[in-house]
Amino acid sequence: MSRLYDTVEPSVIDEDMLQKAVEEQGPKDEAGRIAKSEGIDFTDVTSLRLDFKNILKIDNLWCFTNLTKLQLDNNIIEKIEGLDKLVNLVWLDLSFNNIESLEGFDKLTRLEDLTLFNNRISKVENLSELKCLQILSLGNNELKELENLVSLRAFKNLKTLNLAGNPICDLPEYKIYTVAHIPWLEYLDYRLVDENSKMAGYEKYQIAIEELIHDENAAERKLEELKLKEEEVVLHKAAYVEYLNGPYLFDSLFAEDAEGQKLNTMPGVDESLITYKEKFIAICQQIFEFGLEEHEKRISEYQQYQDSCYEAKTKNKTEGMNIIDKFMTNKKLLFQEFHHLNDQQMIDKKIAEYLDEVKEIHRELLELDVQLADQLEDTNKDFERNMQEMVTNFIENVQGQISQCRELENIHHERLLELAIVVLEKVVKNELEEEISEDLRMLFVDKDTIVNAVTASHDVHLLKIDNREDELVTRIKQWSQNIIDENLSNEISRSRARGLEICNLTDHLRDEIDSFDLQGSAY
Repeated sequence: MSRLYDTVEPSVIDEDMLQKAVEEQGPKDEAGRIAKSEGIDFTDVTSLRLDFKNILKIDNLWCFTNLTKLQLDNNIIEKIEGLDKLVNLVWLDLSFNNIESLEGFDKLTRLEDLTLFNNRISKVENLSELKCLQILSLGNNELKELENLVSLRAFKNLKTLNLAGNPICDLPEYKIYTVAHIPWLEYLDYRLVDENSKMAGYEKYQIAIEELIHDENAAERKLEELKLKEEEVVLHKAAYVEYLNGPYLFDSLFAEDAEGQKLNTMPGVDESLITYKEKFIAICQQIFEFGLEEHEKRISEYQQYQDSCYEAKTKNKTEGMNIIDKFMTNKKLLFQEFHHLNDQQMIDKKIAEYLDEVKEIHRELLELDVQLADQLEDTNKDFERNMQEMVTNFIENVQGQISQCRELENIHHERLLELAIVVLEKVVKNELEEEISEDLRMLFVDKDTIVNAVTASHDVHLLKIDNREDELVTRIKQWSQNIIDENLSNEISRSRARGLEICNLTDHLRDEIDSFDLQGSAY
């Protein structure tokens, strides 16, 4: 499918082309002149036409972050790329190009209308992120396999599909196959899909479609399970006890312990190892459950803190508004009174009284803000104290339980060492009845070798346990400090903003009387 533009020098999407296109398609007359003189921000553009430009490569569109409609038809584009920043795109026309494969759509999750008419596409693929897709045109391409259309079942919002002009359309079962596998289609190849066709299609392909539905439901359940697991991990990480509800930590002791893995195959180790593992996992489970309980307490404490702050701020704001409303009522009456005053001395007196009231409202509002700051400071101190107590209690409890894990490791180490010496004696005397691997036998060349191997394994295990404890303690301490620092920073910002707001208000009130006085002086 050659293009008229193939014999012409390809164009590049550059600043000049984009600026010209935006100006041509932007407001006209005076509005256009003003927009051009002031400069057009590409982030403000929502619709852009770049058709018939002989463009070979999609590039330099990253500034158009609010673009909802993009027209790139009738060019010589060979690859779909450079669209990742156009996350708000709803309508995209890439028809009459040289595109061979579907790609580059990962970020276009809001796309509803996609036109790729008259290209060189031979396979429907890489469209899984387009969950909002309603209209898809792939007419005049090179689609040959009906089975490839099954992937379009993923788009439950797809209402209009155009495939006319593809090799598959010459197959006698094309229409009935398509409407059977995508039964929610309303239009296929510009024609309304009738219910009789859907029913006939379903009857013909019933078994295959039911298998598809079964597989899709299974995949959906699996995806939901995976999502739930991911959400659980997020919760567990927030509680600092991720992967402590099972054998994960225990298994990690041996994951990078080559000597330990060999020693676990030593005759007589099984019973001791099973006991060690069961007790170790039980302690980890206790830490896990305790961690989730403490997490809930911390979340509850933080919510109570936020509620207290919100209540205090709301009450303080109401009191402040009452003060302002009262002042504004008096101001309105005063300004009405000015219209009836001709005595300059009386006017000056009223102005002086007004300015005194402005000073008073300034004082009252600042005093109210100071009261709120003191109240929030007390609330922050209470929260900080309670949170530190909770964190300390959590750390001490967990450290006590982890010390039990170390004790289990020490006991296992002692038993392993005793057993290793016994096995060594049997190996030396050639009295070992059980078969052992050559790797394990290499550890029993002498006492120093086997003792060093057992000790090295023990050190690895203790290091793993220590690292998990240090990680947990460091993370929760950092979280606690961060949230306390954030509360302090928020209060400082609030107080500064409120002080500035009060000053701006009183300055405005003074400016009002100055302006009014100038008008009144003409009486």
